Amino acid sequence: MITEYRPTHKMSTLINDNNLLIMVMSRFGISLGFGDKTVQTICSEQGVDCATFLSVANFVSNKVCAVENISLPSIINYLKQAHNYFLDFNLPAIRRKLIEAIDCSGSDSVAMLIIKFYDEYVGEVRAHMEHENKTVFTYVDNLLRGVISANYSISVFAEKHNGIEYKLQELKDIIIRYYPQRENNLLNSALFDIINCEQDLMLHRMVEDKLFVPAVVRIEEKVARGEFMMSKAEDEELTDAEKIQTLSEREKEIIVCVAKGMSNKEIAEELYLSVHTVTTHRRNISAKLQIHSPAGLTIFAIVNKLIKC
Repeated sequence: MITEYRPTHKMSTLINDNNLLIMVMSRFGISLGFGDKTVQTICSEQGVDCATFLSVANFVSNKVCAVENISLPSIINYLKQAHNYFLDFNLPAIRRKLIEAIDCSGSDSVAMLIIKFYDEYVGEVRAHMEHENKTVFTYVDNLLRGVISANYSISVFAEKHNGIEYKLQELKDIIIRYYPQRENNLLNSALFDIINCEQDLMLHRMVEDKLFVPAVVRIEEKVARGEFMMSKAEDEELTDAEKIQTLSEREKEIIVCVAKGMSNKEIAEELYLSVHTVTTHRRNISAKLQIHSPAGLTIFAIVNKLIKC
């Protein structure tokens, strides 16, 4: 029995061990037809962060799960793809099957109420997932650029993150209890799809709670301590205007002082700070801008009109 999926395992071995990983692969953008290639090889070829894929695969399979090396951009993309699957494919497909399986053409009020219940539920799911896409993931994108929000943190999301799958349990019970029909294979198939969707949504929520949220907390703590540094690739994607948004007003003041040729001691005296505080700010500025020389900071300040020539 496999206790932990590893990069050296064949991807086909993982799928044979847990068929649910087909959905995980799909949401990471991994296509089928990979033969006997290893997880590491496939992830490298298809541009997927291997550590993040394995963290999710191990987690949903109840195996040993390492969460320390999760890539936030990678897991956010995974969660967004899951949202697309639910909203654009899975939930609409279930609705079509329900409409075909139950008689909505006559005066059967139960049938109409089942569809009404389902449509209202899908509306709640859409609002829930669109909030995550627009608010939560945008917050994390900014956090990865070193921008700390004054009125939001991932704890706000975590405290209010309730499960959205429980209403499918209620819908399933309503159909089983109050919509009697014999030999309705299509309705049984719809019920089976509802059960699978309920379980899929539950796993999705648990990935957000147990993998995504802790990963964001770690970055929040690093940014607060001034220890977080963007990768070179991430830095090159930012415009100067976006980089300036990551700077605090104090950091901008220090850049101006550096551009004026002032030493750390002189900056400390000018801004009524300790030399140690100035040094810490300088280190944070270098991490955010990826500029390490006084000359480079001077050019940045002039080009971006932080200081006049």
